[in-house]
Amino acid sequence: MSLSPTSSFVDSYTPALLAQVSQLISGEFHVIVQAAGFEISDWRVLSTLSDGKAVSIGRLAQVSVTKQPTVTRLLDRMEAQGYVKRIPSETDRRVTLVRITPQGQKLVSELIVQAKLHEDQVLAPLGAQKAEELKATLRMLIDLHRPAA
Repeated sequence: MSLSPTSSFVDSYTPALLAQVSQLISGEFHVIVQAAGFEISDWRVLSTLSDGKAVSIGRLAQVSVTKQPTVTRLLDRMEAQGYVKRIPSETDRRVTLVRITPQGQKLVSELIVQAKLHEDQVLAPLGAQKAEELKATLRMLIDLHRPAA
């Protein structure tokens, strides 16, 4: 493992570094997701909904890094399977919210445990303080660059 900076542009360009680390770490976990019989897109949607809160389709697309028409098609299938339920927003008639069902929660719960274990393994070499600082910095970057609602 090389920790020394190089003279290559992409080796010090933040978007390239973020993309590389995302691909590497996600790729490791995607093997586990697929072995459990999930499509990656299903995992992203169900894990986003796993806290039980209703989420708009637009927000779901943003967090799951999936285009909104693709999310809509996924939701059609997942709703037919009984994993999610669409509900109208009480405050905005234009917005449809999505909530995970008990069946969907049961399906994704073991994978959530595995995801947390994988995250612990990934972050362990950093130590607890650096791991929390990394997460805080990433959340800040997301907030700074998230499109206005």
